[in-house]
Amino acid sequence: MEAFIKLYTSLLVFIYHCFDRVMIHGYLSLLSRPENVVYFFRKVVGIPCITKEVLMQRTRIYQHWVEAYASNRGIPIEWAEKNARKEEIVAPALRQMERRNRYGVYFILKSMEQGSTFRCSSPRFATSDPNYTILRKTRSRFTHYYFYIRDAVLGPMVLRVGTFLPFQTTYYINGHHFVEAELTRRGIPFRKKDNAFLAVANPQGLQQAADRLTPEVLKDRFDYWTFHLGPKFSSRERKMMNLHRFYALCQVEYCLNVIFRKAYPIHKLFERSCELGLLDLTADKISQIFGQRLTRRLQGNLHTLLQRIDQGHHVLRAYFKRAFIKQYEKYQTFLRLEVCSNDLKDFFLRKGIEHLPEVRTILSAVTDRFAAFQAQALQVHVDFPLFQRLALPIVCGHSKIPGIKIHDTRQLRLMELFLHSGASVSPWRIHDLHQTLLERFGLSSKAYTLNQLRYDLRKMKAHGLIQRDTQHYRYRLTEKGIKVCLLFVLFHKRVCGPLANSLFHYQPAPIKQPKTKIEAAYQAADRAVQHVVELLKAA
Repeated sequence: MEAFIKLYTSLLVFIYHCFDRVMIHGYLSLLSRPENVVYFFRKVVGIPCITKEVLMQRTRIYQHWVEAYASNRGIPIEWAEKNARKEEIVAPALRQMERRNRYGVYFILKSMEQGSTFRCSSPRFATSDPNYTILRKTRSRFTHYYFYIRDAVLGPMVLRVGTFLPFQTTYYINGHHFVEAELTRRGIPFRKKDNAFLAVANPQGLQQAADRLTPEVLKDRFDYWTFHLGPKFSSRERKMMNLHRFYALCQVEYCLNVIFRKAYPIHKLFERSCELGLLDLTADKISQIFGQRLTRRLQGNLHTLLQRIDQGHHVLRAYFKRAFIKQYEKYQTFLRLEVCSNDLKDFFLRKGIEHLPEVRTILSAVTDRFAAFQAQALQVHVDFPLFQRLALPIVCGHSKIPGIKIHDTRQLRLMELFLHSGASVSPWRIHDLHQTLLERFGLSSKAYTLNQLRYDLRKMKAHGLIQRDTQHYRYRLTEKGIKVCLLFVLFHKRVCGPLANSLFHYQPAPIKQPKTKIEAAYQAADRAVQHVVELLKAA
């Protein structure tokens, strides 16, 4: 990660990492097995014979309670439409809650989904116990409730509750919502778009807020909403049996977000990353990024993939077992590296929520290694559209100044004269500059007039290549002008000119060349470019 920051430090605003989407299951451990359910009904509830009607009674009681809860509080409750995105259905209600600055449940969706439950059946042969029934664990389709909640600590979250025993719950949270709530409480200004922070007054405070997502915070909020919205148990039942839930991490997404100052390098970097990723991300490198050894017993995926998703942007993915790491750029503003784990056993981690800090450490190391691999691969020259930018006109005041084109011979002569005459040290008067140009290139005053020179200087000044003294009509190259002039002259003389058989082959006489550092650097670059040209010709 340090190599990535060092390589692009001048282009970066800030970097932060945090949990993104996290899915957590909540289990009633003492109601997850058939023998526990039998004990609960017989010893705790006092029902000797467990039948289908006994199990359904608990379901009906909870369903009636949910309907009454929604009706009394004016909360919309609807069936989820097929193939419809739930987030789009509830989005207007969430915006209304945010405008009113209210917290709590703002929408309830019902959905028929597969879930774990129990099935009763009579024994095949008669037994001495008339209340004897067979209770088996099975999976079937039944109603699930999705409670959409705006929590004061975790922000917008979703609680899914199954209506059949063992009443399994699932919690869907987003680490960015938690960070947003933390920054708001601490009074740190920020700008957030979709699912990323694009600007923040205190980047260090942003990272500290992301690190405050701890198991204790999650467990406290989950217990509160499960007790408030989950299936009801009497105080007697809770005293006689431990009905606290065990929370387990099911799916975890951990992301590294890189925010750039300008938009132009992001897409180019991502394009280059996709090319190098598809070509250079071999199996051994993927295993190194995920911090594991590659063996013959590997089960799962091991490949790279470039995918275009519905939103229109591309995603580079590298799969390892049941986990994968992906990279994408969005809004031409930020670059995201995100690792997703569907089974923490792939990283030899335990799924209990109390192991969240260990999960953060391991997944953060994976994103850092992926960033280090990309920094090593991207430490080459990338495309920068300098010629196209300078060729575009610029508006100065009420006038429009034309652009500078690479084939403009007059501009190239002027640039070369500035470079070969130490112009960045000694300012030029316009009349002296005109006479030197005529003598150096053998031109007549009619072929290149003083007004044409003023016109060319005006273009260079508009594009920030030269600057004029405040009290005199004397010009010197700016820092940007030195680099641009050097690039234009080198490109035209040593690449474009020889290959296109151009007539522009001026070489300053060795006797008249000033012995300056700029001239020495020009000659070194000239020889280096000539070497590149020879290699291209040989290829």
